[in-house]
Amino acid sequence: MSTKEYIQDHFPLLARIDSPADLKKLDIDQLPAVCAELRKFIVHELSENPGHFASSMGAVEIVVALHYVFNTPDDRLVWDVGHQAYAHKILTGRRDRFSSNRKMGGLSGFPNPGESEYDTFQAGHASNSISAALGMSIASELEANPDRRVVAVIGDASISGGLAFEGINNASIHKNNLLIVLNDNDMSIDRPVGALGEYMTKISTSKSYNDFRYKTYQFMRKHHIIGDSGKGIVLRFNNAMKSLLTGQQNIFEGLNIRYFGPFDGHDVKKLVKTFRDIKDMTGPKLIHLHTVKGKGYEPAEKDPTTWHAPGKFDEDTGERIKGSSSGKPLKFQDVFGKTLVELAQENEKIVAITAAMPSGTSVSMMQKVLPKRTFDVGISEGHAVTFAGGLAREGLQPIVAIYSAFLQRAYDSIINDVSIARLPVTFCIDRAGLVGEDGVTHHGLFDLAFMRAIPGMTVTAPMDEHTLRNLMYTAQKRNDGPFSIRYPRGTGKIVDWHNEVAEQPIGKGRKLHDGTKVAILSLGTIGTNVAEACQSLHEQGIDVAHYDMIYLKPIDVAILREVAQNFDKIITIEEGVVRGGLGSEVAEWMTQEGKQVQIVRMGVGDHFVDQGTVKQLHELCGLDAASIEKQVKQLLNMSEK
Repeated sequence: MSTKEYIQDHFPLLARIDSPADLKKLDIDQLPAVCAELRKFIVHELSENPGHFASSMGAVEIVVALHYVFNTPDDRLVWDVGHQAYAHKILTGRRDRFSSNRKMGGLSGFPNPGESEYDTFQAGHASNSISAALGMSIASELEANPDRRVVAVIGDASISGGLAFEGINNASIHKNNLLIVLNDNDMSIDRPVGALGEYMTKISTSKSYNDFRYKTYQFMRKHHIIGDSGKGIVLRFNNAMKSLLTGQQNIFEGLNIRYFGPFDGHDVKKLVKTFRDIKDMTGPKLIHLHTVKGKGYEPAEKDPTTWHAPGKFDEDTGERIKGSSSGKPLKFQDVFGKTLVELAQENEKIVAITAAMPSGTSVSMMQKVLPKRTFDVGISEGHAVTFAGGLAREGLQPIVAIYSAFLQRAYDSIINDVSIARLPVTFCIDRAGLVGEDGVTHHGLFDLAFMRAIPGMTVTAPMDEHTLRNLMYTAQKRNDGPFSIRYPRGTGKIVDWHNEVAEQPIGKGRKLHDGTKVAILSLGTIGTNVAEACQSLHEQGIDVAHYDMIYLKPIDVAILREVAQNFDKIITIEEGVVRGGLGSEVAEWMTQEGKQVQIVRMGVGDHFVDQGTVKQLHELCGLDAASIEKQVKQLLNMSEK
């Protein structure tokens, strides 16, 4: 049975919806059935093709109501992060291709303007939707398109991010008609943290009050009692009176943002009515919706953290399908987490910090054992780094664990709040390199280059689990500046990962393979591909030297001198952008020293990389063993047989 036939047989309403225009043809009483089919479709598809499950299940009614009421794509929907946007993709012409989601050449796992006109802004990182949507709303005013409606959809965890509040602050002072939809499920990937998260679970506003205030305002405008110039004064007065009467202050109305809710985010007919009622109101407004992450699928409702991205599962039973881990290497993040606990139990000055990803980084392991010395600061990477700087200033040794792609948002803090003062903060950079199916917004390709540029920053990348542990041990033994360690998503190669930790000499690499014709200098776990290529070449009678540099900064000058003296052909390879990383460091040193050598720099070129498996992306970017082998032969002017 073809995909189209299967959809027609099992999803009769969805089969009729090729665009939001088709959705609008349905009667409002049919929308609950549409939502039910969407959930069933998402469960079926993701059971075999894993993706972000619980968030999309929880946002189905919001998606349906928005597309039913608003005139998309002319009206703009801006998704924050995009974890919740699968129903949006299905309703906007991508239903029959959804099985290609997160696969090479298929649909992106996140909203992507290059994929569809309905995806109005790039999504993948948190807290940017309000700023982007505000820009679109103001642009509509400037371009004399006042009928265009712009909606930002943001979660309760994302709205705690600093950028979101910068957007809200500016929305309150510039003329716009922005609508912010707050999808509040009391969950991020892990539990949301901080006072704002607690506030979101308690806030309430009287529906009758909102209805009364809106009707009163419309009456006063109609009879010219009040105009736009006096609206702000009345709004502030009303907010003050409501706070006095209810005994509760509303943070959004305190910023002159009209607030509606909270409402049941799973009552699709109520949502349609509410969106219709408020969509033509002038000025910025926020509607607060309570939803359940994983709604409609009992296992996900019970354990939304695990079901954020559960992998393959049996759609009937909810049993997750996991391969046996017996006798297999651990994930790098788990080696990090276990080593973190081990070191922290020996060194009471160690504290751990993460930004809304305790389970994703395995900081959760220390959180369970030493909760008072473990800090999850929520989606606020800049704060995480500056907070670490404050801890370090008072003599503690912070270890900050953040995904490479997310650490980019904290670059200013790394420079100004840690590096200038040479504070001993250790950055453990998870998900470095090509991360696979999450795609372009999640690859960690820039950290080697941007960390290398910072004065006083030690920059390292272990090839294996033992070296990762040794580098972590080394970092907490030093007290003379920041130290960064990057490692990839996924598992390593060593089953017996628990070596006896020892200091990794600063600025010292190691030779792994002898050779005479070509020297390959690798950094990080991509060295395993080099080792595979070296073995294949050796079997063909071609021996090349392989050096695992370990340190990018300070680089092992002794190895560089040895290589320059014995080889006239050098290959550098790294799983990051080729500009600014290992290849640049080696080329700059050789030029400075006047060495006449031929250097080929292998890495990711000057382009962004879409989704695919890590193996596919290594092949695409020319970082797999076969590509390395081919490059060696080309350097030696040898034709492949």
